[in-house]
Amino acid sequence: MACTDDREDINSFALTAVSNLLKKYDIDPKSIGRLDVGTETIIDKSKSVKTTLMDLFGDNTDIEGIDSKNACYGSTAALFNAVNWIESRSWDGRNAIVFVGDIAIYAEGSARPVGGAGACAMLIGPNAPLVLEPVHGTYMSNTYDFYKPRLELEYPEVDGPLSITTYLTALDQSYSRFREKSVKALNAQHDAVLPASKGADPKAAVSLQDFDYNVMHSPYGKLVQKGHARLVYNDFISSPSKPAFANVPSPDDILALSYQASLTDKTVEKTFIGLAKAQYKQAVEPSMRCAKRCGNMYTASLYGGLASLISTVPSQELLGKRISMFAYGSGCAASFYSIRVKGSTADICEKMDLLNRLQSMEVVPCEEYVAAMKLREQNHNAGNYTPEGSLDNLWPGSYYLERIDEKYRRTYALVPETKA
Repeated sequence: MACTDDREDINSFALTAVSNLLKKYDIDPKSIGRLDVGTETIIDKSKSVKTTLMDLFGDNTDIEGIDSKNACYGSTAALFNAVNWIESRSWDGRNAIVFVGDIAIYAEGSARPVGGAGACAMLIGPNAPLVLEPVHGTYMSNTYDFYKPRLELEYPEVDGPLSITTYLTALDQSYSRFREKSVKALNAQHDAVLPASKGADPKAAVSLQDFDYNVMHSPYGKLVQKGHARLVYNDFISSPSKPAFANVPSPDDILALSYQASLTDKTVEKTFIGLAKAQYKQAVEPSMRCAKRCGNMYTASLYGGLASLISTVPSQELLGKRISMFAYGSGCAASFYSIRVKGSTADICEKMDLLNRLQSMEVVPCEEYVAAMKLREQNHNAGNYTPEGSLDNLWPGSYYLERIDEKYRRTYALVPETKA
């Protein structure tokens, strides 16, 4: 998993990611009319990350958008806001940028290995190669599975078992609503009711088979595998007589389970993980490259998955394909939506150079990670402070936290493109 000491914070992550986007794609700062941020790494209760990013846009101070926060879901809220602006009467013809990122760290104990760090910046505009389709299935509820009530600490409060069942419930509900809305849209489009096979509910007209790839929020790999199996389980419940489910053992017993029981039933989990194994390898694994190297990136997790997919599958193979996206944030908020690839992704893949960058990450011993966490603990919320971490850990061209003054104002500097 990726980690950082006190030399980086969410503002430096944002400055690095957005400046790289502007530079790599030769984007004129004046061409940006909206900038949305999704993060749960909060370093100020009032001042947004977006305002810090305004330093990159020179005289262009006419930029809408602000930060969105709800655990890992803030990124998708930011993306939806930017896309909705482009499609609205308020759009002034300029493009939007979405920044998403987090530093995911945990107190000492069993949860610490599921940390990580990462960030993404995305350019949003018309005639894009990746097109968001209009249907969203959303689920929101009030849960205390993962939350950060103690402002003196960076670490969250976590209820592990509840976190898993909340993730799966949110996936079930948002996928179900996506299917219902999709069927409704298709019926309206064709001015008819789509036929469903005998014994199936109307949602069966839309299934996982309608997607070529599945990208999911990834707290850790095993939960993504469980989540994908859960989608297959949902398809089974809707239409158990489909030939694809002919080898499901004891189907009547599975169908007889209550919904709540199904969330933790090991037979259900094992059955559908096994049934979905080949599909998982083909449709999900290509999106897991970032997660395997960077760990849990919170808001950036889903979009690191999309970047991984673009970097792993050649552009000519992706063209015309349909991608399902599952966004989730504890607390909780979730959406299931889809993307259609309508143009070449070759330029994006080349400019990201993601796989080479992941491979070039330096591997450090666990003791160095523990020391970095201790440094962050000691200096969290500190004022009149100069960070102690080494700049040798940062790539050339990265921003870093230079100093926090006595009034808690933060200043940033750039690692030289060519280190001395």
